[in-house]
Amino acid sequence: MSDQPIVFDQWTAADGSMIAVARINSPRNLNSLSLDMIRLLAPKLDQWAEDPTVCAVWLEAEGDKAFCAGGDIVSLYRSMTEPGGGNLGQDFFREEYALDYRIHTFPKPVICWGHGIVMGGGIGLMVGASHRVVTERSRLAMPEVNIGLYPDVGGGWFLNRMPGKTGLFLGLTGAHLNGPDAIFAGMADRFIRHDLKPSVVDALCQSDWAAAPATVVVGRVLRDAEQRSAADRPDSPLQAHQATIGQALDAQTLPEAVAGLAGLVGREDWLGKATKGLAGASPTSMALVWRHLESCRLDGLKTVFDKELDLSVRCLEKGEFAEGVRALLIDKDQQPRWHYPSVDGLEERWIDGFFTTQQ
Repeated sequence: MSDQPIVFDQWTAADGSMIAVARINSPRNLNSLSLDMIRLLAPKLDQWAEDPTVCAVWLEAEGDKAFCAGGDIVSLYRSMTEPGGGNLGQDFFREEYALDYRIHTFPKPVICWGHGIVMGGGIGLMVGASHRVVTERSRLAMPEVNIGLYPDVGGGWFLNRMPGKTGLFLGLTGAHLNGPDAIFAGMADRFIRHDLKPSVVDALCQSDWAAAPATVVVGRVLRDAEQRSAADRPDSPLQAHQATIGQALDAQTLPEAVAGLAGLVGREDWLGKATKGLAGASPTSMALVWRHLESCRLDGLKTVFDKELDLSVRCLEKGEFAEGVRALLIDKDQQPRWHYPSVDGLEERWIDGFFTTQQ
């Protein structure tokens, strides 16, 4: 196996067209997204966009455990806390969001095979693809509230476009989703059994890409595989509990919303499990989610990414993010010392500071 963090390949279709392949290749750390990966993938996308022989891009990951479990936050922690840490964090967020936006706006089909764990930065890579596949082992989440951050990578855009209050629910709780949940929420398009992946690749390679628009070719192949997977598709708990989520989050203030969610803790079902982590979440992060989603409600994608870059840089500076990473991944004591212990005691000026653009 190559030691490159991303491996590039190409598959030749029957008519001579090329399917460009990008394979995230760091399975030992669950394919966590690093700045090196971003800097390898971004120019490749630019190259493939201009290459007339490339008809589509296939994005996948090495190993069966994870597509991408998030950003390389340990490196970000070091840049926040060690002398001479430099601008790694700012560079990471700026280039990550530019890459995500490039995927959203890519002029050719981007097929993302989202098998295994897909979290944080992995969501950023996947959600912008034109054709997003989940499998029976896909597990998606944006659990940034547990590390003093907030759901970024365009979260202010796509969480706001989920049915009812489900986007706010996912942002505040970091709840884990299965494949059909992701489809219901608009984060994925097709449920396909993972064992059908070789046949999907073969069908794409056997297709006549000159006979129809590329999106039509891809859609036909994926639809056929999805139909063959129908009997194995699980239910969506998120969809089943949408009404209850809406009732819990029928609130005018963040403390009211958190109280509504707290009323679901202890249930012996998916909702009880999804809200179990509320007690350990950063109150600051929950306030960032609440305000960020409201401020982005009518914004376009590019504006959201611009806002998130400013907000993420503030998160690098103000200590809550570093403390969350310390407790979870550095000291691993699972005892974060949050700036404020509860949402009830949050001071507005503290949260205001995250939304102030510094020149």
